[in-house]
Amino acid sequence: MIVDLVQTTTCDGVRLDGMLQVPPAGRATQLPADAFLFIHGTGGSFYSSTLFDSFGERLLDRGSAVLRVNTRGHDGISTAATARGGQRLGAAYELVDDCRYDLAAWTDWLGTRGFSRIGLVGHSLGAVKSMYWLAVEPHAAVVCLVALSPPRLSYSHFAASDRGPEFLAACAVAEQHVRAGQPLALMEVTLPLPFVIAAGGYLEKYGPDERYNFLKFASRLPVPTLFTYGSVELETNMAFRGVPELLAPIVAAHGRMQVEVIAGADHFYSGVRAEAVSRVEAWLRGESWLTAPAPVPRGG
Repeated sequence: MIVDLVQTTTCDGVRLDGMLQVPPAGRATQLPADAFLFIHGTGGSFYSSTLFDSFGERLLDRGSAVLRVNTRGHDGISTAATARGGQRLGAAYELVDDCRYDLAAWTDWLGTRGFSRIGLVGHSLGAVKSMYWLAVEPHAAVVCLVALSPPRLSYSHFAASDRGPEFLAACAVAEQHVRAGQPLALMEVTLPLPFVIAAGGYLEKYGPDERYNFLKFASRLPVPTLFTYGSVELETNMAFRGVPELLAPIVAAHGRMQVEVIAGADHFYSGVRAEAVSRVEAWLRGESWLTAPAPVPRGG
């Protein structure tokens, strides 16, 4: 399959890279979106996800274009080309709120290429970013969202868990750095996953205001949304435990949402990707959510 390496620049001047694949000329899409935008999770990238390989191949075969992209949070630490020169970014230095600029830039880029019906496919933090962006700044071109394993970024939930003392200790260290005027000081953390992150970014992402706890804003999503989780991650990771049950009343009230739990799947759907892809395709081919009334926006 021929791919095009592409670039866009966000409204705040950050250059981002991606990879576009289009189906053979003349093949009409069998799905509700003529292009799907794939958004990676923490430290991921457009070129590193074998999970996206599986989904992308199926969507291309069904006649839709696939654009796999970097956000400014790609890889652990990266240097971005910006209007102000090189800037250190990556998962260690990104602020989640800036995803609004990244996803808007890529969606608009697809529009300039003639794609008018865009589906979002986000994995892990990429799913949270997709929901956050659509809830805060809906985009008219986006027609559906597939949220693959979005974590519940909840300070209160993490603090009350059996690893609460460990999490609260990390937050205390981050707060000390910020009070000392060093928000970019790097920390090695273990919760909710092991990685290196700037102190200010840790508090922005996981702090007490729970800005990115998607359970607070999922009801405001303006498009049909599918949530998928693996049964293994639900059992073993505190960021996912109990989420389908907590989503149930939101899903019921929204009217155009669905939750699928994939038996035997971990966070990357290892060994069961064919099943995950088939479930997503079946949902995309469904008609009920296309004709259901749009949800009434609510606070949250």
